[in-house]
Amino acid sequence: MTSTHYRIESKEPLLGRLLPPSMFRHLYTDRSLAVAVAVKSVEDPTRQRVRVVNVDNGA
Repeated sequence: MTSTHYRIESKEPLLGRLLPPSMFRHLYTDRSLAVAVAVKSVEDPTRQRVRVVNVDNGA
């Protein structure tokens, strides 16, 4: 059984004050954790686009 990996993507710079930059390049096995990190990685998630992508199928 293979595990699914998720990556954070954004056209905007990822500048989380609470998170080190390495967290944004990390591959996550837990989708919920990836989403939480993605939201914390932008200054205003209501105005900046950030997404979590399934590395295995691109969705």
